[in-house]
Amino acid sequence: MTGTAEDSLEPLEALGSVAIVAPHPDDESLGCGGLIARLAAVGRPPLVVVVSDGTGSHPNSRSFPAERLRALREEETRAAVAALGLPFPPQFLRLRDTAVPHPGNPDFAEAVGRVASALPPEGVDTIAVSFRDDPHCDHQAAFALATAVIARIIRPVRLLEYVIWNDEAATATPPGFRPWRLDITGVLDAKLRAISCHRSQTSDLISDDPDGFRLKPAMLRRFERHWETYLEAIP
Repeated sequence: MTGTAEDSLEPLEALGSVAIVAPHPDDESLGCGGLIARLAAVGRPPLVVVVSDGTGSHPNSRSFPAERLRALREEETRAAVAALGLPFPPQFLRLRDTAVPHPGNPDFAEAVGRVASALPPEGVDTIAVSFRDDPHCDHQAAFALATAVIARIIRPVRLLEYVIWNDEAATATPPGFRPWRLDITGVLDAKLRAISCHRSQTSDLISDDPDGFRLKPAMLRRFERHWETYLEAIP
């Protein structure tokens, strides 16, 4: 790992039209909440595409079986992006949580097509997606899907990677990457409100699954910074 000074992502207009590819409902707020809010504030709201259905967070809950949990997590995500100022809802692909296809999987090509179809007909200029080495299979799969979609597009599309759970990459720039910092001081409250909308992940709302996932206060503190960092592979 190498420590590298971060350049500013400003001006945001240079990003053109932006799509956020989130592996799970809540990753859009955790990883890109500040970027979404700032783009919305300048009249350039991004498209948010949520890849998985989120049903892997509480697999043993009897009160929230898969269909009910999926509906809840989508409702939370709609509330979250509204809190960030997004004037339209996200798109939900509803691939199975913890089983988003990777390259080599027979369903990978179909999943790539679904991501591509979620993008506007006129295309996008920038895609932000989870860091390729984030330690969750769906985060890695979402990155692979985004890169495969970009490979289909004739014109250049910029790829930015946001870190959720890779502690090393969050504190020092991995070799081969350029870091970009976005000041989110003015929209940090909106980001924190968006995160709090995901009550199934941040509270005891679902209390009947002892193995269920919860974002504990110590985990949430990493998202309280006044900036977001995006990594871009050096050609």
